[in-house]
Amino acid sequence: MEGATFARWLAQARIREDRLTPAQHALLTSAFQFRQRCGTDYYSTRLLSHFLVHCQSGLKLAQIARLLGINRWTASSHQGLSSKEVVRGAHHRAAGRSHGKLLPRYAGPVAQFLIENPRATRYDLLAFIQRTWGVSVSRMALHHFLKRYGLDDASRVVPVAGGDVAAAVQPGPGPTAQVAEPPAAVAVGTAVPTPGVPVPQPPEDFFLPPPTTRAPSSSCRRRSTG
Repeated sequence: MEGATFARWLAQARIREDRLTPAQHALLTSAFQFRQRCGTDYYSTRLLSHFLVHCQSGLKLAQIARLLGINRWTASSHQGLSSKEVVRGAHHRAAGRSHGKLLPRYAGPVAQFLIENPRATRYDLLAFIQRTWGVSVSRMALHHFLKRYGLDDASRVVPVAGGDVAAAVQPGPGPTAQVAEPPAAVAVGTAVPTPGVPVPQPPEDFFLPPPTTRAPSSSCRRRSTG
């Protein structure tokens, strides 16, 4: 923001200076001085955006986002964050960690992105997360996040009604293409009984052999019952 003026900063955010209250004018003047002094890096922007969202300034999220040069999703994400979570997220970013960044509330926008962009690759989704929330994660962290909330490819398969397995069939040249149903699974060596016919008895070797333990003889001493 070197060489920028306060009036130009407000103009690029489409905020009219003459419509600001005295409190808002003083607040934005201090915010502008903070930007001039600390710069527009990620950490300074995140701290300032968190402050502007929670300081009850009366400014809209879209106005705050335009002032700081971020998108509205990023500004909105600070509404549910505590100061501790903001500092923790900045610490994870500084340490180059990929965990602790994909928060549960991201699942809804990610699901909407996947529905609206069914052909999107993992790199497209990573770029969307970077644009929306300003966080950068690894593909493995994204994989675990999608699997946890049922957004991976395997979890998004639509089940067939009744539990039947649908066979994918390419359309044939004729107008009436028939689909052959899969044969019922039959165990090997198992005969299918016919209705009205008695079931045959199993062979003799199917049963266990009779016990070979001898019965107690008359010479064995009986136990006393008294």
